[in-house]
Amino acid sequence: MSLRMKLFSSLALAAIVSLPLHADIESDEIVDKQLSYNIERQVTFGDGNNPLWLNANKYGMSSLNPNNGYLRLAAEGMNRTGKTKNWSIEYGVDLAAAYNFTSSFIVQQLYAGFKYKKIGLWLGSKEHAPHLKNKDLSSGSQTFGINARPIPDIRIETPDYFNLIPNKRWLSMKFHFGYGLTTDKNWQHDFVKKGGRHTNYVFVHTKSGFLRIGDEEKFPLVAEGGMEWATQFGGTSYNMDFGGYHDLKMSAGIKDFFKAIYGGGSDAIDYYNNSQGNSLGSWLFSLSYKLKEAKVRLYMDHFFEDHSQIFLQYGWKDGLYGCEITLPDNPIVKSAVYEYIRTDYQSGPIYHDGNSTIGDQISAIDNYYNHTIYTGWQHWGQAIGNPLFTSPLYNKDHTLTFTNNRFRAHHFGFSGQPIKSLSYRLLYTYSENWGTYEFPFDDKKYNTSFLTEITFSPKRLGLWHTDGNSFRCSFAFDKGNLMGNNTGFQFTLISRGLFNL
Repeated sequence: MSLRMKLFSSLALAAIVSLPLHADIESDEIVDKQLSYNIERQVTFGDGNNPLWLNANKYGMSSLNPNNGYLRLAAEGMNRTGKTKNWSIEYGVDLAAAYNFTSSFIVQQLYAGFKYKKIGLWLGSKEHAPHLKNKDLSSGSQTFGINARPIPDIRIETPDYFNLIPNKRWLSMKFHFGYGLTTDKNWQHDFVKKGGRHTNYVFVHTKSGFLRIGDEEKFPLVAEGGMEWATQFGGTSYNMDFGGYHDLKMSAGIKDFFKAIYGGGSDAIDYYNNSQGNSLGSWLFSLSYKLKEAKVRLYMDHFFEDHSQIFLQYGWKDGLYGCEITLPDNPIVKSAVYEYIRTDYQSGPIYHDGNSTIGDQISAIDNYYNHTIYTGWQHWGQAIGNPLFTSPLYNKDHTLTFTNNRFRAHHFGFSGQPIKSLSYRLLYTYSENWGTYEFPFDDKKYNTSFLTEITFSPKRLGLWHTDGNSFRCSFAFDKGNLMGNNTGFQFTLISRGLFNL
């Protein structure tokens, strides 16, 4: 069957499956039982690679192939229990059949959890919202982003802030603590060329903690801040060709699970006492001011590898610096975001471990997202953090490394709702790129990426009520000598609502 016929068949299937469904839309009312559904059908076609903003920040539910598509079925449920309804059981399943993706059948989410008031215990694969970022308009967090497929884990979490002083909102916090296991072993083996370096069954320890000071209902200024921290450890690295090692199995005993919490211990082949596994993270800060019908928020995301930039020893020249403005109701622009991202410093261009000859240690060349033993901060070929770090999925030589982690970028995002049933989103990103310290580009490379997206959500279509149904049309392109010249169109049909329990 030709590609054109396959695309036509996919569109026909989407049109049949997407006959408008009556959906009871979720309300703010507290209920004892709730089961929601989501059905998505998506087709994408274009020229070159799939453009950046049709591929990035979709929790890995995307493809670099310019002609791709999927049918996705999801359900999420919640049951409240106990006399005071403070206990709840939450669960979800999210499956997709995909065409021209890294796999044809995808278990995107599969989880269950118990929650008491604000705190819960979750087990499985679940998409998590980014901290202190606008999910739709930001370029993405540098540590815990929304660019790669979720890593199944077990975690204790408070998804929302909880008050540290009873009945007082001016001081609150949220946190999470978990251990996960990567699922891309077979994909890595198939992606790399024979003899290429890859890993399997790598554990990932993640944690975050945030403090919020202020109550915007009583005073307009609110400050938030905290840390995200992750450590990859355990697993086996194949075809390393480093230090006389070819295949190396890393320790994953009980002690290693504790060492991963604070980044202590040493790597299996390190000649020096460095961090356990691959340790990285971010400091995040936000300051917002609420006006009568508007809001302005400034924020920053400072990334660090190992310990060299956790504190101010090497300065915080690198970082993501953003401004988000929420405007009063109007038919043109609802929210606007600007971000400046710099990652080219990386503590400087010189690295030296102290020895008997030269006792000084210089912990520079941080080589963001890359690692000597592990295949870096990626999952299924996509950067787990910010997608402006060029993901290994783009590598034509099929190596699992980030070939471009030194760049400066300007990013803009806009969203609005001209009429009740029509909304839009615009993204524009311009970047200058230098490659890496170890393998710099011969000449600086440039990239421009653009997205325009329109979502139509009618209340009625012909004889059918369409509450919860929407049609999304997207157009995007890349221009420049980093990602090449790419153009793509994407169409998505969505039906969502609640089952009547």
